Amino acid sequence: MMMTRGTSRVARLTMGGRLFSAVKGAAAESEKFPVMGVRWRSSLTLGEKEQVNNKNSEDGGNKEVVASYWGIKGEEVKKEDGTPWKWNCFRPWETYQADLTIDLKKHHVPTTFLDKLAYWTVKSLRFPTDVFFQRRYGCRAMMLETVAAVPGMVGGMLLHCKSLRRFEHSGGWIKTLLDEAENERMHLMTFMEVSQPRWYERALVFTVRGVFFNAYFLAYLASPKLAHRVVGYLEEEAIHSYTEFLKELDKGTIENVPAPAIAIDYWRLPADSTLRDVVMVVRADEAHHRDVN
Repeated sequence: MMMTRGTSRVARLTMGGRLFSAVKGAAAESEKFPVMGVRWRSSLTLGEKEQVNNKNSEDGGNKEVVASYWGIKGEEVKKEDGTPWKWNCFRPWETYQADLTIDLKKHHVPTTFLDKLAYWTVKSLRFPTDVFFQRRYGCRAMMLETVAAVPGMVGGMLLHCKSLRRFEHSGGWIKTLLDEAENERMHLMTFMEVSQPRWYERALVFTVRGVFFNAYFLAYLASPKLAHRVVGYLEEEAIHSYTEFLKELDKGTIENVPAPAIAIDYWRLPADSTLRDVVMVVRADEAHHRDVN
């Protein structure tokens, strides 16, 4: 028994040494690249990868930047015109053209107690947002989207677990809600390109998202209908916010800068699109999510 314990201890020490060496090697590797190592590499566009490869060549290294979160090189994807696809966060078959003809004024009048509870909950959340962000609509959109991306993921996760527990289909709702969460996340990735949030705005986002995630999780467990009503009214407020955003763009208060490249590829917008075009398609997406919920 003494021999066995001694052998086990040696094995654990050996494994610990190997693990320490691996972690140390990964840390040393990440120092060669700015920001966040492997995760940073996964978000690189084609041009950025070429710049890093050129830097490696100048430094005398032959390291290849692998465009994957897990460090696995994926297959090369091209656009319809044959040019290389430069985004790793979404693929060409996930892009689409937004329906700008959707009714933006549709409103679900609260009738039941749950409807009224959801409606006034969302209305009460709007006041502090108006006070804090005022007319900084770029950062306001960032705040809105980081919260709006939570419900679809929470609902999809809980329905997924319910389907597994009951051995039954979900009627397509799991995919619908996860697609909604992904779409809202792409809204956030887009507005991060045009807004420069301050440190305290980022801190507020972390806090609000943490509180909202847990509150929505508990609300969905208690009443999925209430949870979806909250999202529906939240999307109505999003439509209002983006309408005000458009007014400021039209008045010239906010500069109508060129649309980010990620937005042009995701919504299949013309190459000369502007920020106004991006806000238009995002608002149409929010109207669709309103109707779904």
